[in-house]
Amino acid sequence: MLYGLFFEQTNHKTKPRAQIGLKGVWEFATVSFNMLTFDQTKAALPKEALQTIENLPYRKIGSGKVREIYDLGDKLLIVASDRLSAFDVVLPDGIPGKGILLTQISLWWFAQTADIMQNHLVENHDAALAELLKDRLELQHRAMLVKKLRPMPVEAVVRGYLAGSGWKDYLKTGAIVDHQLPDGMQESQQLPQPLFTPSTKESAGHDEPISLKRCEEILGKEIFEKVMGTSLALYQRGAQRADKAGLILADTKFEFGTDENDNIFLIDEVLTPDSSRYWPKDGYEIGKTPHAFDKQYVRDYLETLDWNKQAPGPRLPAQVIEQTQARYLDAIKHFMA
Repeated sequence: MLYGLFFEQTNHKTKPRAQIGLKGVWEFATVSFNMLTFDQTKAALPKEALQTIENLPYRKIGSGKVREIYDLGDKLLIVASDRLSAFDVVLPDGIPGKGILLTQISLWWFAQTADIMQNHLVENHDAALAELLKDRLELQHRAMLVKKLRPMPVEAVVRGYLAGSGWKDYLKTGAIVDHQLPDGMQESQQLPQPLFTPSTKESAGHDEPISLKRCEEILGKEIFEKVMGTSLALYQRGAQRADKAGLILADTKFEFGTDENDNIFLIDEVLTPDSSRYWPKDGYEIGKTPHAFDKQYVRDYLETLDWNKQAPGPRLPAQVIEQTQARYLDAIKHFMA
């Protein structure tokens, strides 16, 4: 989320087209990069979590729960740390390599969705990033070099299944915001069709769901319709790929930005375990809460503690750290291996 708060206008304008060449190498018109394979990603994971990014010779303009943002003049450098947050509190212990995993799966998904929506990566991304971080090789696999864009003040949430806050809303009202649902639905049940349920984008505290009408008022009719249509198309692509990988994409959120000509770009992270709720198809059962490839394992552990969910957060046992890393790896392996 922090990513979007620091974008400015730029003159970049890109119309991408995805082409597949060698395994792991993708080109979007003049935007190209060479992502890691799953085995390379796993081998690149550090033994200790990288909690802080130090001694970069660039002006830091933002520090979020996970990412650090640096202003390079006409573009931004985003570096993902291994910090872990839960209940809006950054915990003392991180997950070794989490920033690498999130960055690499985002790059993979940017490639998979380039025919649907252009994204924030700069032209000649891989070469430009390698040159920029040639003296900081340990950061290359957890960093992205991106265009400066104006962030949209909403998060584009798409739900395909009744889970999380959507399930809680349904129990209270029979609806998710302004989407009325059939009576008698159960937790984790697939919705009649994927729903676009946008929310506000808050710099502090929790994002708040908003109606479609309010979202249209904020964005304007033309951009609203484009964002909603694109979000649903991105969800369908993600759900199809997940199904082939033995997973269910229950819900996800996207962020978008615009340039000075109101061209829309997909920004931030995309279809990662942090921004999405993935379930394994094996063992999925309507009426029960499935195992999820996200931070829920950590939240469940924290719920067993006598902690008021205020900073400072509690330390995590080694087993919880190892199991959380394993869940991130497992989710990514389904797609990249």
